[in-house]
Amino acid sequence: MHVYARPSGLLQNGHGVASSPPGSPSPRIIRNARSSTGGGGHTRSAARMVHTGSGALSQGPPRTFLQKLTISLLTFFLRRPGVLLLAPFIYFTGMVLYIGGSSMELPRFQPRHIPGSYYRSDEVFRNLWPAMQRADVSTAHGVLAAWEYPKEGMGYRPCLDDLHHGSFEGLPLSNGYILVEANGGLNQQRSTICNAVAVAKLMNATLIIPLFHFNSVWKDPSVFGDIFDEEHFINSLAQQVRILKELPKEVMSRFDNISMIQRVKVKAWSLPRYYLETALPLLKQHGVVRFTPFANRLAYDGIPEVIQKLRCFANFEALRFAPPIATIAQLLVKRMAAKSASTNGNYVAIHLRYEQASLADMVAFSRCVYEGDQEEKVRLDNARERGWRGKFNRTGRVQATPEEIRRDGKCPLTPVEVGMMLRGMGFSNTTQIFLAAGKIYNEEESMEPLRRMFPYLETKQTLLSPEEYAPFEGYSSRLAAIDYTVCLHSEVFVTTQGGNFPQIMMGHRRFLNKGHSKTINPDKRSLVKLMDNPKIKWEKFAGHLEEMLRHIDSKGLAFRKSLPVLPTQLFQNPKASLYTCPVPECMCSENPNSIETELQDSE
Repeated sequence: MHVYARPSGLLQNGHGVASSPPGSPSPRIIRNARSSTGGGGHTRSAARMVHTGSGALSQGPPRTFLQKLTISLLTFFLRRPGVLLLAPFIYFTGMVLYIGGSSMELPRFQPRHIPGSYYRSDEVFRNLWPAMQRADVSTAHGVLAAWEYPKEGMGYRPCLDDLHHGSFEGLPLSNGYILVEANGGLNQQRSTICNAVAVAKLMNATLIIPLFHFNSVWKDPSVFGDIFDEEHFINSLAQQVRILKELPKEVMSRFDNISMIQRVKVKAWSLPRYYLETALPLLKQHGVVRFTPFANRLAYDGIPEVIQKLRCFANFEALRFAPPIATIAQLLVKRMAAKSASTNGNYVAIHLRYEQASLADMVAFSRCVYEGDQEEKVRLDNARERGWRGKFNRTGRVQATPEEIRRDGKCPLTPVEVGMMLRGMGFSNTTQIFLAAGKIYNEEESMEPLRRMFPYLETKQTLLSPEEYAPFEGYSSRLAAIDYTVCLHSEVFVTTQGGNFPQIMMGHRRFLNKGHSKTINPDKRSLVKLMDNPKIKWEKFAGHLEEMLRHIDSKGLAFRKSLPVLPTQLFQNPKASLYTCPVPECMCSENPNSIETELQDSE
């Protein structure tokens, strides 16, 4: 027992010394008491001793749990000062938990607006429409003044004449038969066919007319002969490659079905070495092989020049549309030219990808946001699920936001955006326009502004009678072939979204137009920023787009292969497809001396 806790009158050291008067024990006695105890329990008991009313010391009431917790926490923090640095975090966390449990909401901070992130084109149109109506039509460039290039003597011409020489009998003995399955839409099938011709030439094989894979998106059961002229295709290539409509019966009799034929799996963008070292031995062993899938299975670089020219020849000359398609397509071209008499038969063709064609919903696939309301979200989510079965909802899939997609220029242009762009570039409201498209998304509402800006707008349905249109209705590839022809012969072609159609189209137009694509392929990253300002003035808007058109014109002449020094009138695009940029492998300069002189002057 501690000394200051003894009862009154108790003798200390046996001498009968009276206890201290009532009051607090001296600090010295407390210190002695603490030091004399071995455990903390005695110390804490002593610290709780208090004086009673009679002057004796006694133990006070026990502490509550809250008091014990408070003392423990204070002791912990006083002994570890560094932990106090966490106090603001603990306080903030407590406040968030408290506020979250109440009816109050935390303030929401709006992110900084990045130009081009959101669709505001409808607002821009409402602002600019009065100025468009007042604009002087005489200042418009129009169809006839759209292109400045190529300069006189600086164009290119096809140089594939050497492929017309030779004979079927002069070909070496065939190593066997190859079968190819072409998948995708019309123009992906087109490039696959041309690559198959090239591989057949490399392997000295007989090509069987490619099979068309039935695509669940395009839903077109057409075969090769329904779309392309088989006889012309076989005969025009006979001097270079053997082509048969089907596998000979004696060969096919060895197999129960085509799937039993030796399959050769080819990596994308394979070089000739793979076909010669891996596929050719299998062909010689089995006599017949099939390549599936075959889209993009032949590289564009590292290919012998003669094979490159053969690919161009197959694409631009051997592949012609079947007579029923060619006949109706040429009729449409003539009718568009007749309506464009004031511009010498020249018209504008727009490939509009703002489509909603059953499962092939381009708007849904792009994941872009337009109206932004709940109805649009539900409609597009349902379209994605129908067409791509959870592709966009896979666990762990990292996806760009709709805002990022739009800023990156990957959203299909809407009809109002296309109209404003063309008016800004100087095309008047009297311009004759052919619209190549499937069913337009939200057609009645979205097409109204475009028709207001360009009232002379035509489609297949407006140019053809119901009887003329009926044989092609429901066949997406055949309708695409008709659109292809009308676009090919236009003076100005406008592409609004990437894809195989515009890429093949630009190359074919270069092949026919001295190397110039005569195509408006807008810089959509700049365009979305321009159309994100509802208060922009017409003069500024039109000025930007006129400059864009001049830049597009200068890039119309594109050179695919790299050169040490590039002629000033050519835009270099080494990553492009051969079918998009046939210069220089398949086209030669109209004036070689002028090119050589320019190269020498620039050295």
